[in-house]
Amino acid sequence: QVQLVESGGGLVQAGGSLRLSCAASGSFFSDMHMAWYRRPPGLENKRESVALIMKDGSTSYAISVKGRFNIARDNAKNTVYLEMNSLKLEDTSVYYCNNYPQTFSWGQGTQVTVSS
Repeated sequence: QVQLVESGGGLVQAGGSLRLSCAASGSFFSDMHMAWYRRPPGLENKRESVALIMKDGSTSYAISVKGRFNIARDNAKNTVYLEMNSLKLEDTSVYYCNNYPQTFSWGQGTQVTVSS
């Protein structure tokens, strides 16, 4: 079973930036499509994908973050990143990474709080 460890969250003012990291265990990371997810407001048991990176490196983004977030991966380090720019109050959430479509157990996530 793949284990996922997210880091890099924190408290940031609106308009600021953060860079999240997700380290994955296992030997087949480069063969996996990966994504960053977050909890929608008020829906503790749900997660929505915000950024996707395919195993070939192509990317796609939710409309709400397109142009502000960038997803990247380093297969040599089994790590996927999420660069978050121009953060808005509504980006406040717990962020998780997982494969896409999600099949692995969720990690602990990393809290991102955007203040005014």
